[in-house]
Amino acid sequence: MADRTARPPIPGPPAPALLAVAHGTRDPAGPAAVRDLLALVRALRPGLRVAESYGELSAPSLEDAAAGLRGGPVVVVPLLLARGYHALIDVPERAGRLLPGAVTARPLGPDALLAGALADLLTGPLTGPPGAAPAAGAAPYPMLPLRRTDTVVLGAAGSADPAGIADVRAAARLLARRLRRRVPHGFVAAGGPPLDEVVAGLRRAGAERVAVASYLLAPGRFHDRIAACGADAVTPPIGAHPAAARLVLRRYDEARARLAAAAAVS
Repeated sequence: MADRTARPPIPGPPAPALLAVAHGTRDPAGPAAVRDLLALVRALRPGLRVAESYGELSAPSLEDAAAGLRGGPVVVVPLLLARGYHALIDVPERAGRLLPGAVTARPLGPDALLAGALADLLTGPLTGPPGAAPAAGAAPYPMLPLRRTDTVVLGAAGSADPAGIADVRAAARLLARRLRRRVPHGFVAAGGPPLDEVVAGLRRAGAERVAVASYLLAPGRFHDRIAACGADAVTPPIGAHPAAARLVLRRYDEARARLAAAAAVS
């Protein structure tokens, strides 16, 4: 089946700009991963104006990026993997004040495309963050190949919003379906259960090797915490995976359809 996200330019009015809003991190590897992802998005949709921005900590800020997009239609795509304060309140409200008429897409996850990306990362080199050593007692990285007897856990940042926690549970189910094995989940920040306790509990229950699929888009302190959870191996963040780029465009197209419908009514 043809990939509908990779579309040639269509004659007529220009497509709305895509304003991508990532969370942000003090780790310079985080924005680098976001820029690589957006480069893939531009390659899939030549001619589409794609702007990079961050909700906090990194530059350019949402406000600075929006200043360069005033005067035309804009679709805001939160580069977030679950619902929560930033995806549902912070980003839409800030974008709405800065860009009247802009529409904000739903967060990227959960989605089967992300499950596919995680499955790819689990069957590729399993590593910790650049320069990091594995947790005490863990096997040296990488750990290949992933065996049917290995236990896989989905590791996420977490959320104080029940909807965000539900989204991570759904992401774990999608990955379990893809891998055809049970996939528990754990968090390294808000919410529960704590990832290190999940890993320790699996070991007490007899798990021989535990691999954590990092349900994060980019490196930063949350990935550092995941790498320190005591697992035998940890995948890198999803980053500039082709499936993630296709998903960004899918969310853009969904929101763009709402923008077009609103314009037709007005």
